[in-house]
Amino acid sequence: MEDTKEDPYEVLVVDDNEKNRELLGRHLKRLGYRSSSAVNGKEALDMLEHKYYDLVLLDIMMPVMNGYEVLEVIKSKEKWSNIPVIVVSAIQEVESVVRCIELGAEDYLTKPFNVVLLKARVQACLEKKSLLDQEKLYRHQIEAEMHRANELLEVILPKNIVEELKETNQVRPRRHEQVAVMICDIVGFTPYSESHPPEEVLDNLGRLTENFEEHTLTYGLEKINSIGDEFMAAGGLMGGRENPVLDCVKCGFDFIGSAQNLPAKWNVRIGINVGPVIAGVVGHRKFLFGLWGDTVNTAARMQTNGEIGAINVTHSAWDMLGGLCEGESRGIVDVKGKGPMEMFRIDRVLEDGSDAPAMDSLTEI
Repeated sequence: MEDTKEDPYEVLVVDDNEKNRELLGRHLKRLGYRSSSAVNGKEALDMLEHKYYDLVLLDIMMPVMNGYEVLEVIKSKEKWSNIPVIVVSAIQEVESVVRCIELGAEDYLTKPFNVVLLKARVQACLEKKSLLDQEKLYRHQIEAEMHRANELLEVILPKNIVEELKETNQVRPRRHEQVAVMICDIVGFTPYSESHPPEEVLDNLGRLTENFEEHTLTYGLEKINSIGDEFMAAGGLMGGRENPVLDCVKCGFDFIGSAQNLPAKWNVRIGINVGPVIAGVVGHRKFLFGLWGDTVNTAARMQTNGEIGAINVTHSAWDMLGGLCEGESRGIVDVKGKGPMEMFRIDRVLEDGSDAPAMDSLTEI
């Protein structure tokens, strides 16, 4: 096996006999390895604390701290447990060999050692360690990539959807009751984009998208998607909110302000509706989490038929606000695909919504 390690291996020789330390050091140098030496077990552990070694050659009979004790400490510490230890000892009893192997020694050589055998054992240990180090590195890289993939999934999909997808490799579609759907559209985006440099258009659109994401997080909404100049969010989809319609209204007012504060000074139209939706994930190569149903379509119609720079809601959404907002009816509007519908314009929020009716239920379909 070819050695791919760029720097020479570092070997720690632990032996109380100076001649043994010098002899092992010379042999290691001929093999192309660097070595350091310790005269007893305690000194060896101190050296391991301050420097990493690829291999330890360990004597057994030493003062202060013997080899068995050193071996036990090395293998009990996670930071050292992967360092191979070859015991080089004058003790030839089988019991000593067994004890060292049980404590975690990689190999056992008796003194006086055979130079050819020492070379073979040292090289085998270091090659094995190199493979284990590479495996550990690859494992860490895979874990890092998986973490990154999870982060990207959580940007695309709601967190609980990501968890279900990882556990079951699928996401069951669900019907959610009383979900508030908010759809926002930039007024005049097409003529603006045609008359301004693309860098300027994307810079403003990027800032507005980031603001939209921040506002949805602030009010506990779930960002569904942003396609071109249209943004969609939902409240109450994952439960836990007292009045998601009010959350959408508050988010909508912040979004209007953000659009106006951009250099482009865009105006937006916002439509809100509340009711049942079907939520699920479509696609296999590129996941898309979406909402479907009449509630979504009606919210889109509220946006299309709404006033510029205002929040426009259906009668059902207005009822859910329960007097928490100030606004007025825009009368009956002929809505495409829906027929005559009463629409309301929200002018401002009056209360914090803490006493608003709860809206939280879902059933699988």
